[in-house]
Amino acid sequence: MGFATLTVDLAAVKSNWLALKALSGSGDTGAVVKADAYGLGADKVARALSDAGARAFFVALASEGAVLRNALDTRHEIFVFSGHMPGDKKLLKDNDLTPLLNSPQQLLRHMTDLSGHPFGIQLDSGMNRLGMEPDEFRAAGAKIMRAGPKLIISHLACADEPAHAQNAAQLATFREMTAGLSVPLSLSATGGILLGADYHFNLTRPGIGLYGGLPFEGAAPVVRLSIPVIQTRDVAVGETVGYGATWTATRPSRIATLSAGYADGLIRAMGPNAKLWADDIPCPLAGRVSMDLMGVDVTDLPEVPETLDMLGPHQTVDQLADAAGTIGYEILTSLGARYKRDYKEN
Repeated sequence: MGFATLTVDLAAVKSNWLALKALSGSGDTGAVVKADAYGLGADKVARALSDAGARAFFVALASEGAVLRNALDTRHEIFVFSGHMPGDKKLLKDNDLTPLLNSPQQLLRHMTDLSGHPFGIQLDSGMNRLGMEPDEFRAAGAKIMRAGPKLIISHLACADEPAHAQNAAQLATFREMTAGLSVPLSLSATGGILLGADYHFNLTRPGIGLYGGLPFEGAAPVVRLSIPVIQTRDVAVGETVGYGATWTATRPSRIATLSAGYADGLIRAMGPNAKLWADDIPCPLAGRVSMDLMGVDVTDLPEVPETLDMLGPHQTVDQLADAAGTIGYEILTSLGARYKRDYKEN
């Protein structure tokens, strides 16, 4: 079985970061590279972003930060969204990671286990996911400020819906919670950057927009997924293809069997709606996506190529996500380990 190839355009990642930095105004711009840079390879993506000028990086877990530190020297700050969890002491210390403390319990743990080690604070401005509540932050504020946090952040729940009332409500809460503090502040990821200058503060931290995803409509495409054809066959009218016999030929058809499936992150639910592409010609899926294989109707092609593109210039991660009833984030972060990854610098 041949390997599908996932091509990652690092020049496009840089271009997207520079575009989002320009939209962020006069403040600094970091980069979110959690979940292995949304599945695209945190080491290579982070080095490319460093070349473009990024110096602040964000991961979800201390273990991710430890891996990333192998790619980035200590000129670069690595913030950990999950904060200081039990057992993180050695990872945080040995890899010079900055936890974003989320609760009074984490604050106590950090002050006890790593007194003097850099930290930041995450505030809950209304998402009710991570961060100190307003009363918790007020109660611990003097202690926190004496210790000198590097950064104070919060996160918007509805930034991809610009007209949603919660954006303004969270902005007001964040301003109220941080009023009078002389600490760098950060509220916005990609969607928040696009909401405008009121949301930018001292540091923005784009994520999905770096990788070509919405809501950054101006993003350059970053990924191309080319899947090899293993076999082709002629299917007569009335014959079916795949598990459950859900696709029936209504004309004499040519079906290509491709070497990728839901084990590679190509979600089974996309079956009835997704297309693959041979240059500019769309080829619909035929039948269900299975674990390692999928059938594609290539009847309209003059000849069957060695590979067909699932992602590329004609189908973005968000368009594929629409076909599967999900979001571009899930498509990107699900792309499997079996792909041969090819990185383009130019």
